[in-house]
This record gives sequence, C-alpha cells and structure tokens, in this order.
Amino acid sequence: MADRNPNQTTGGSAAGVHRVRARHEFRGLRTAEHYFTVPLVHVPDESVTAGETITVFAREYSSTDHTADEAAGLPWLLFLQGGPGGRGNRVTSLSGWMKAAAKDFRILMLDQRGTGLSTPVEPQSLGLRGDAAAQAEYLTHFRADSIVADAEYIRHVLGSGPWSVLGQSFGGFCALTYLSFAPQGLREVLITGGLAPLHGPADRVYHATFHRVGLRNAEYFSWYPEDRDAVTRIARHLDRNAEYLASGERLTTERFQMIGSFLGGNTRVDALHYLLEDAFIDTPSGPRLSEAFLEQVRSLVSRAANPLYAVVHESIYGQGEATNWAAWRVLEDHPEFKPDAKEPLLTGEMVYPWYFEQDPALVPLRDVAEQLAAKKDWKPLYSPEQLAANTVPVAAAVYKDDIYVDHDLSLETAAAVRGLQPWVTADFHHDGIGEDGEGIFARLLGMVRAVR
Repeated sequence: MADRNPNQTTGGSAAGVHRVRARHEFRGLRTAEHYFTVPLVHVPDESVTAGETITVFAREYSSTDHTADEAAGLPWLLFLQGGPGGRGNRVTSLSGWMKAAAKDFRILMLDQRGTGLSTPVEPQSLGLRGDAAAQAEYLTHFRADSIVADAEYIRHVLGSGPWSVLGQSFGGFCALTYLSFAPQGLREVLITGGLAPLHGPADRVYHATFHRVGLRNAEYFSWYPEDRDAVTRIARHLDRNAEYLASGERLTTERFQMIGSFLGGNTRVDALHYLLEDAFIDTPSGPRLSEAFLEQVRSLVSRAANPLYAVVHESIYGQGEATNWAAWRVLEDHPEFKPDAKEPLLTGEMVYPWYFEQDPALVPLRDVAEQLAAKKDWKPLYSPEQLAANTVPVAAAVYKDDIYVDHDLSLETAAAVRGLQPWVTADFHHDGIGEDGEGIFARLLGMVRAVR
C-alpha cells in the first residue's frame, strides 16, 4: 500500500533535504523510498544549500514479521553495494543475507551517487556539465570518500546513532574509507570480498588479479576441457569473420574475452559452459555465431546499463598518483590474456582504453576516461593512522581464490586495521553472499558482537 503522504519532508537543516515518496508492503517485506538532497561537494559545517546539490536515493527494507511501529524502532543496517557504478539491489522478497538482517535491523539499501535513482551518470546527462574537462572534474566527486560523506550526512538526517554497515566488494572499500574518516558514525562493520589495498599503485592490484584469473581459467578448463577448444575456436573465428551484436557493433576477440566475468563466482561459473555450447550454428555460408549466443554475449560486454563502472573503475585505486590505464599496462606482463595468444584466456573485470572505442555506450566518454586516467592529484581514500588506531568492531570475509579482490592484498589490509577479524575461506568466491548470504551474514555479525 502506498504512503498516504508520499511527499512528506523530514529531518535535515533545510526543507526538502529528505522526502519519503512512497511506502509499500508485499510478500513479507515493507519498503520506504527515501530521497535525500546532499551537497555535490561536502564541506564541513556548511549548509546543504550553500553549493550545488544532487539527489541520493535509498530504499528501506524491513520485515512484516515486525509491526510498522516495531520496525521503526529497529537499528539501521546500511548496505554498500559493489561496483563502482552499481545501484542498490531491487528485491521482491527477503532472502539470503537480507532475510537474516531483517530479523534485527531496518536495512537501508543505498543507490550510491551516480547510480540508480541517485542523480544517475550517463553520457547524455554528463553532457550537461560541459566539455570533457568539466565532466571529468564532476566525476572526481563520485568516489568512496564522497559516498561515505553522503552516508554520514544521511545518518544525521535520519536521526540515527552510529549504525551498522555491510559492504560487499567495492562497498567494502567504502567501508574502509568510512572507518578512516567518519568512525564516529559506525557501530560495527561487516565486509564481504572487499578489503582494498590501502596504498601503492593500481599496478599491484592487476598483477595480483591477472594471476588469480589465470588460475581460475585453468580450474574452469579442467572441469570443462572441451571449452578450452571452444574458446579458442570462437576467438579465431572472430579474427577472421565479422560478427555483429544486435546493438550494431562488431564483436571483437578481446571483447568476447570479457565473458570471463562468469569466472568470478561459484553461483554462475558453470553457466559459462551453457553459454559456450550455444556458440555456433550452421548456415549457408558456413558456421557462424548464433543469434542466441550473440545476444547473451551482448548483455555481458555492454556497459550501457552502468557506464560509470568503466569510467571510474581504476580511480578507486587512485591516491596521489595517476592510474594511467594500469590494467592495460600490466597486460604486457601477462601475454596469455592477449587476444592473439595461441589459446587466449578469459579476462576478469579489468578496464582497458579500447572499451571506449568498441562499446557504443562508452564512446562518448572516451576523452573523459582519458582525463581521469591521467589525473595525478587524487585525494587519499584511507587513513592508515586512523585504521591502525581503530576501535570499531570489524569482521571481513576474505575469499581465498577471489579473482576480483586478491586474497594476499586483503590480508595485508586486514593486518593494518586494528581489531579487524578476517575470516579466510575457500568455500566461496566473490559472490559468496549470493550463495550463502544468510550464513555469511550471521557469522560475521557474530564475530563483531563477540568482541563487544
């Protein structure tokens, strides 16, 4: 049922800072749609109306096992989504970690700035900012430090005391930034597959992840040896034949390699085999890639739904130096991933400059991406001193074979955060909370509560 007063204004220092536009109830869950007006650039002790503002959206989820009054009295759990550039989950029932969390919390599912309904960033909207330089400058305000400042601002608007945070993947990076610069806002922190390296160039990240992705390729092809030949056959076919996606662009070998995103989890890795078995179909002109295969690949290799991911991806590692297309440079040391390799490997989530030439959704952002890659004066995202003195209970699931967030770099970070309890496991990959979210959440929450 909808809220009787969908435009109600609550909290904040100025009218309109917070609106709840609608409330709904279905299939055991209760939702409220929150819209917050926040500064584009957060300046301490300055009114939200002093400069340019953006909208940040968050959806509140609670269980109907609680009455509405009971739910309103529950503490908040802020969920920070993976990405960058990914919006908060849209769910139609409580399951997994959310089912476990809703027993004791109200869940606030944030659309991080630039995603979902939070002043979304797309090529057509970025055009409002002006030229490429102006667009790049605007996007410098869409990293973890700004996301955390939004969260802390929202916490105050909601009138919440220190709240609990669950950060998945990039959301875990954000949680470390939160611990660095606003620990007073945190009751406890849970991190899944998201312990970012606190220092060093982005290059070290990609040297580690290329290695992990290579091992994962080998593991996959040991399960499905016939797929080793299938991947090579498709790659060589694309070298010799023009195949086009439904969106009109040619599918290249290097873009085909992006289907390695399947390798990043236990819940979908076997589906890669089903994709590859659809690859070829006989035609009057000989074997061609089937329309069914090409359509599935299109959904995997296009960034039309989340262009922000590609544009700011390497900037999440930028601190005081340019990233300068780190993955592309490091690729030179890993020739087995090059498209012309004898048996090319499938890639992970590396972002290369050719993305902005081959993906129509990213072509308008090519100059912007180049400027961000060259930017040298990135602000720090973490405070090693504050993290070394941390007093907030923190527990983190570290996945031993994670191809996106390296196990060794994660443990390096864990050792640098005072009191952080790592749970190292080989039972899950990067999508662990999608496989056994209820169990992982319960374990991590139990770890932080045990040290209180």
